[in-house]
Amino acid sequence: MNTFFKECASDFIRFIHLRYDVIFKKAFGVPEIFTAFVHDFLNIELEIDTVEKDKVYDPPVGNVATKFDLYAEDKKNRVIVDIQHVRFPDHYHRFLHDHCAALLEQVVNSKDYRPGLKVFTLVVLISGDRHKEDISIIDFDPKSRKGKPLGEIEHKVIYICPKYLEDDTPEEYRQWMEAIEDSLDEQVDESKYTRPEIQQVFELIEKDKVTPQERAKMFDEYSMEAVKQEKIQKIKEEAKDEGLKEGLKEGLKEGLKEGEEKGLKKGEQKAREESARNLWSIGVLTEEQIAQATGLSLEKVKSLKV
Repeated sequence: MNTFFKECASDFIRFIHLRYDVIFKKAFGVPEIFTAFVHDFLNIELEIDTVEKDKVYDPPVGNVATKFDLYAEDKKNRVIVDIQHVRFPDHYHRFLHDHCAALLEQVVNSKDYRPGLKVFTLVVLISGDRHKEDISIIDFDPKSRKGKPLGEIEHKVIYICPKYLEDDTPEEYRQWMEAIEDSLDEQVDESKYTRPEIQQVFELIEKDKVTPQERAKMFDEYSMEAVKQEKIQKIKEEAKDEGLKEGLKEGLKEGLKEGEEKGLKKGEQKAREESARNLWSIGVLTEEQIAQATGLSLEKVKSLKV
């Protein structure tokens, strides 16, 4: 039975995976959880009342409309924080674009190029990443030639990959990353998590607390993922078929080329042998002289005489 229906049907599974977008937003969209998560990764004390889900700028910034999964502005501390829950192959570029949109949107109402609010983007790579790093950071602050930060720009993009926890992953990150990764299993050992906000996450994602509307969105997500996988498989199969066709075509081309070369060599050989026979018929040249004149071996020349 696939994972989705095991989650929805089994009486032994208490939690729904955080890989579902609707469930991730349900948990981390709670202001207390959002601010605790941000505090541990950015060391920022946010003061917010709400977290916006699927935030968009109207009008859009640039020619591509940007949407933020979980978005909060703290005007008092002059901070924008965006948490993205990712499932895209271009996540490094995609969320850098979104981050820059949050910067550019502010400049419209600014007296110069310095935005009024600092922008931080946290990207949670639940499905893993090809680089297999626990934490990766885009730091916008300029550095001296010797690597010393100038302290001019505080904006950051942090990519968080719970699947690749390391022994030296900082403790303040570790509990969150372990909790997210643990939620992907069928059972969660809640006793090992001391943070009350993480306990609250587990309460929110309990199977019995999923609403019919949330479950419907989960079905939609699952179906979309299945369609995407089918498309990927189809593309792979088409590529395989195309590769086979190209291989056959190249093989036929090589075969014709090889056949042509063999034919030329065979024709050339026959011409030399015929020349050797004609020289024998004249009867004035030695075997060695005929071999030298035709390019045939002495043994071949002797066999032609017979």
